[in-house]
Amino acid sequence: MKGRPFRERLGFALSGLRAAWAREASFRTHLGFTAAVLIALLALRPAPIWWALVAITVALVLALELLNGAIEGVIDRLHPDHHREIGIAKDMLAGAVLVAALAALGVAGAMVVDTLEIFR
Repeated sequence: MKGRPFRERLGFALSGLRAAWAREASFRTHLGFTAAVLIALLALRPAPIWWALVAITVALVLALELLNGAIEGVIDRLHPDHHREIGIAKDMLAGAVLVAALAALGVAGAMVVDTLEIFR
């Protein structure tokens, strides 16, 4: 796979995004929240630093959701039977997404407070 042209590698990445959309309800949910966040940014018109912080946290949540789905897919393929340790590993993956999503909510809350000048 090494040494392939950029266009081909980009195709693989886009194929992965399409697969996540088709297979992962959580990924679709996070994309829905991303659309809502974009609408909020357009409505509130915060300072550019907030756009950057929100973009980073949204990208982190989506990236972790992609990793979660990919790793769970490999785990399920290699070990389709239920196993306690595999369940714990999958729960930890979901926990990573949750932590990032909570951080994104914290950034969103701080942005709203700052933009609307609440508590000033």
